[in-house]
Amino acid sequence: MGGKNLNRGLLIILLIIFYSCSSTHELTVASYNVRYDNKNDAKEGNGWKNRYPVITQIILYNDIEIFGAQEVLHHMLDDMLDQLPGYSYIGVGRDDGINKGEYAPVFYKSARFELLHSGNFWLSENTEYPNKGWDAALPRICTWGEFKDRKSNLRFYFFNLHMDHVGVIARDESSKLVLKKIEEMCGNDPVILAGDFNVDQTNNNYHILASSDIVNDAYEAAQFRFALNGTFNAFNPDLKTDSRIDHLFVSPFFKVEKYGVLTDTYHTQVNDSIIRSSNFPKEVSLMDYIARTPSDHFPVKVNLTFRK
Repeated sequence: MGGKNLNRGLLIILLIIFYSCSSTHELTVASYNVRYDNKNDAKEGNGWKNRYPVITQIILYNDIEIFGAQEVLHHMLDDMLDQLPGYSYIGVGRDDGINKGEYAPVFYKSARFELLHSGNFWLSENTEYPNKGWDAALPRICTWGEFKDRKSNLRFYFFNLHMDHVGVIARDESSKLVLKKIEEMCGNDPVILAGDFNVDQTNNNYHILASSDIVNDAYEAAQFRFALNGTFNAFNPDLKTDSRIDHLFVSPFFKVEKYGVLTDTYHTQVNDSIIRSSNFPKEVSLMDYIARTPSDHFPVKVNLTFRK
């Protein structure tokens, strides 16, 4: 009897070790160009004050745990943090390395992730201070952080950037620079790269990254995709494109379970008239509103899994 009990005990211990080692963990990540706050958008009904409560609700509802955002001015950063309890951020303004100009911040749930190290570099020949690189029209920055997942103790890096909208050479050289930085900084550690790359999946700049041995396009690697539209909408929910200019790249360590382009809209009132019809129950009344998008980009959301 003693031998049987001992064997049974050893079996239980081995099963516990097996399941603890083989159990998978999940991360929900995203990239979201939230469109900078400007007066012309406000004149057209797409002002930041109307949009950011919707943007933050999308983030909270989808339980996005860590994400890169683009075109974030300092006051926009404060607005988002005010509506995102439990989130912290890393990043600086690209114009002075402090708070002037657009940020490419990484937002993360501080209860889930411990920040180990962070920094920024400019997408330029001179990466250490604010400047324009190659043929770029504007200074461009990449923000990075090394994080520890409190659930699994996994350490990983998250890079977030916004490439130039004009400079063709700048975009190509920026892709090469980011790959070089990842190799130098991260070694074999897992990496997530998010951003607005200002080129779609047919462009050479995209293929520099997607064809590397360092990262994979989450769209291509996904087990399941929900992407009925591309990622740019020009503030018009009626437009359709197949172009994806916002991307999430991940190192082969991660398994991409799901990839989605979130096409949520909100509505603003046109007039006070009530619409009734015999085509739907009399208890139902509809009002005349216009559909709007929270940004001129749709966010990309990805569900990742990995083994402890």
